[in-house]
Parts: sequence; structure tokens; C-alpha cells
Amino acid sequence: MAMIYIVEDDENIREIEMFALKNAGYEVQGFECAAAFYARLKEKVPALVLLDIMLPDEDGLTIVKKLRHTAETRKLPIIMATAKTTEIDKVKGLDIGADDYITKPFGVMELISRVKALMRRSRGMEEERMIRLGPIFMDDEKRTVFVNDEPCELTYKEYELLKLLLLNAGIVASRDMILDRVWGTDFEGESRTLDMHIKTLRQKLGSAGTMIRTVRNVGYMLTGERS
Repeated sequence: MAMIYIVEDDENIREIEMFALKNAGYEVQGFECAAAFYARLKEKVPALVLLDIMLPDEDGLTIVKKLRHTAETRKLPIIMATAKTTEIDKVKGLDIGADDYITKPFGVMELISRVKALMRRSRGMEEERMIRLGPIFMDDEKRTVFVNDEPCELTYKEYELLKLLLLNAGIVASRDMILDRVWGTDFEGESRTLDMHIKTLRQKLGSAGTMIRTVRNVGYMLTGERS
């Protein structure tokens, strides 16, 4: 069950938000100020933060800046809740790193909908950073590749080529699409370069190299079971 932190100094609003999100199936903890929130954050990082912009000890914008400059919370999903309705305030919040905003007063259903949508997006991003197909594992955040749990050293282009094939596993990637996405060109003269990179990539993947199939006159496809 995903944990959500609510940072809101108005006790009535905080209790309504907590009640709504608990009924939606989330674990929830509430904090009335930044200090209490920071203290709990040292112990456990939540799945999402609902953050009020106006707090007694530190404003929400400053909190977002600190979270985005800390390694453990750099990618933490954040929804800002604010009574301010001017466009510039909303833009400022998004510009400094908030993922979404909700303007008070808001309905319970809108709150739950925005939380669920952001949770789905964040899960999708996480899944895309960690890609596994059969014996091949790619950590796109660290730009590392493992085959059968052994590190596989790839050049920049080989890595980008494998990433494209992994993200399109089971689907034929045309030569034109690969050249456009990896090399930034559709120049036919680069076609031989693509073939050479496929050859070296297969060799470096070892036994997993057979997962890259040549589809005659079309392109290449990576086959295997996701785990």
C-alpha cells in the first residue's frame, strides 16, 4: 500500500484530505509544518507528497526546491495545494519541480483523481528506467546493462540501440526508425553503420545476442519474455 504524506497546517483540511485518501486505499500521514515533515522524511520517503504552499515555518515552494536538490527525494512525486489562483503562482510551482497542483477549495474526487494519475505516471517512469527482458537488464538511470547478472560494457550508440529495441520488444523496429532515433538521420548511407552496431551488440550480449532477430528488408526485433 503506497504511503502519502500530507503537509497542511489547517487541521480541518488536513483531516479531510487524510480521510479521503485512506478511503481510496492509501496509507497516509499528516504534518502541520515543514519541521515535522522533514523529521519523518529522514525515517521514510513516501510514494507521494501533497504539499500546501502556505505553511507557518517554511513555504511550500522552498520545500520543493530542497526536495529536488536532495538525492533521496529528487524524483519524489509532489502535488502542490494552494489557495492562490493566479497563473503565475501555478507556473512557479511547476517550474521549481512540482509535478502537479490543485487549487483550494477542491473536491475530494478531484484530489483522489490527481493523486492516482500522478502515481500511475511515476510508476510508468520507474518501469521505463528499469527494463528487463529475459537475461538482459538495463538500468537507464545509471546507464548500466547486465546479461545473466554480469555487467555488459556498451558504447553510447550500442546502448541507445539496445534501449530502443528493449522498449519495443516484440515489435519490429524499422531501419528508418532506428536510424532516426539513434543516429538522428534517415540517410541510407548510415545503413551499414547500423548493421555493424547490431553485429557488435550481438557479440557483447553473448548468448542473449540471439534475441536480436533480423527481419529481412524491414529492420530488427528483440524477442524474449519480460520479467
